Amino acid sequence: QVQLMESGGGLVQPGGSLSLSCTASGSIFSYYPMGWYRQAPGKQRELVATITSLGDTNYADSVKGRFTISRGNFKNTVYLQMNSLKPEDTAVYYCNHGPRFWGQGTQVTVSS
Repeated sequence: QVQLMESGGGLVQPGGSLSLSCTASGSIFSYYPMGWYRQAPGKQRELVATITSLGDTNYADSVKGRFTISRGNFKNTVYLQMNSLKPEDTAVYYCNHGPRFWGQGTQVTVSS
């Protein structure tokens, strides 16, 4: 069983930065990427960014050039560096690993 624990959310002003981290406990599956999704109030959950075990990354168009996903040396930790944040980035951010495993979510609020 894999458990994902996020940290790092909070309140930031527009244009600011936040960093999220997610640590997986248990045996992760190398053939599944790790990634971040987000869900804003009244909207569906959407992909933010993913990273494979080989380091290949994929980003939503809305965050390209502003967010960076990376993995720790032991591959069971994934980070999301968020720069130039906008109010529309406000959402609950969820860590993901494969089709079954989700973190509990961490709130990111971008507001002045």
